[in-house]
Amino acid sequence: MLYYWFFSTQNASTGDITLRAGIAALIAFIMSIVFGSELIKRLRKRGVAEDVTKKDSEELKKLHKCKAGVPTMGGITIIAAVLFAVLICADLSNGYVLLVLFTTVWLGVLGFVDDYIKLTRKHAHGLQDTSKFICQLILGIILGLILYLYFPGVNHSANIIIPILKDNSIFLGLFFVLFVAVFVVGMSNSVNLTDGLDGLAIGCTIIVTLALVILCYISGRVDFSSYLQMPYVPGSGELCVFCASLVGASMGFIWYNGFPAQMFMGDTGSLAIGGMIAIVAVVIKQEILLLFMGGVFVMEALSVIIQVLVFKITKKRVFRCAPIHHHFQFKGWPETRIVLRMWIVTALLSVSGLISMKF
Repeated sequence: MLYYWFFSTQNASTGDITLRAGIAALIAFIMSIVFGSELIKRLRKRGVAEDVTKKDSEELKKLHKCKAGVPTMGGITIIAAVLFAVLICADLSNGYVLLVLFTTVWLGVLGFVDDYIKLTRKHAHGLQDTSKFICQLILGIILGLILYLYFPGVNHSANIIIPILKDNSIFLGLFFVLFVAVFVVGMSNSVNLTDGLDGLAIGCTIIVTLALVILCYISGRVDFSSYLQMPYVPGSGELCVFCASLVGASMGFIWYNGFPAQMFMGDTGSLAIGGMIAIVAVVIKQEILLLFMGGVFVMEALSVIIQVLVFKITKKRVFRCAPIHHHFQFKGWPETRIVLRMWIVTALLSVSGLISMKF
């Protein structure tokens, strides 16, 4: 592994986190490109493809008719590339890195099972919502308990930091465990709901994760975090390598997922990505900031919640179709316009989130 090789040669400069993060991003990108091409061939050969007949809306079936037969479960590419790059470049003795790796594998397996059921059972829509939710909730509780009980050095672990109002925080105590569970479940499902148009979820992921790379670096530096009045979390800087790996793997994946998509990530990728960025934000104490920077993910999830609640109460629909990107499709917006505008919104929110650190 590069980390141990660098330090065994006592070359401090090459062992620097920023260099290893850059190498990890490059490795993940190359692997994602190479493995993605091979995976597309294998998935097509096995007939592992999108089934548009399982869409709930007839209009949506017509809009997505062109996507029939496109290979899915491409999230395997992202996860494999991230894991490979992290195993090579990251310090695997770092507890936070292990925690994020655990989250990635857990949700990746859950998403894979969900996709597998969809593809192998004729009328199935995947795992039952209750089963999926319980699996995600169990993971969130485990993560919350580990952070609360086994990272006592992080004396602010039970606090929720409020951006801009940096002298103020919300102390949760043991309720911090429940908060982590809800946060991980929410972000995981938000990214999953966003993954409905070519390049939409993965493009937003790249932008948000780039911002997380910067935040992790600051969080792991006592001088930078003190200057910006951010929580200093010893060891969290190593998550730069993980986030950079996710950026590289996502850039490789969007090579095939951009319009018109040659491959979809499926729940295998979207559930894992949501969990990854969620637990990183929890570790560096920037949960609220992630909700802001990932505003598109949050908007997609809220549109579904609002649609369901209002329809149950009034039997009327707020949106023509939810998640909200389908609402814009129904209004006649081209798919590429919707995706590009949501990328722009995500970029603006992420830059604004980073700027807020100075206030």
